[in-house]
Amino acid sequence: MTTEFSPRLFARDAEIRALGEGLLACALPREAWTHEAHLAACLWLLSERPDIDVDAEIAGIIRRFNESVGGVNNDHEGYHDSITRAYVAGVRLFLSTTPGEGLAARVNALLLSDAGRRDWPLRFYSRERLFSVAARRGFVEPDLAPLPGQRAISLE
Repeated sequence: MTTEFSPRLFARDAEIRALGEGLLACALPREAWTHEAHLAACLWLLSERPDIDVDAEIAGIIRRFNESVGGVNNDHEGYHDSITRAYVAGVRLFLSTTPGEGLAARVNALLLSDAGRRDWPLRFYSRERLFSVAARRGFVEPDLAPLPGQRAISLE
């Protein structure tokens, strides 16, 4: 059974910029690092911080933040590489197909879209593969469908 969640939407662009800057500075309270905050920060990084190579730096950014608030990054909690990279692909796809209105409007539209759903990565991964230790520790290729922007990889 899937439980539907109504995402917390953002009223102002400044809220999203503060989340992103707080993430980078390791200055957010732990409880502020929600699903919505993850996606808002990702969209902010991709659209307003061209100086940051999201693909190369996102793992370190999130791991560092987790540790700064007393969290750990191990085989069972903390940073999850395959989920993060799936959402980065989804946010990129969303940005490529959504006009550049205001930051809050784009983040809210993302949160209300399919790519903003908490179960969105399960469109590409089986639950067993996505929640494996290997998928948490490093990127593993999806086993159900390629991520947006990825070509299908033949397993033959």
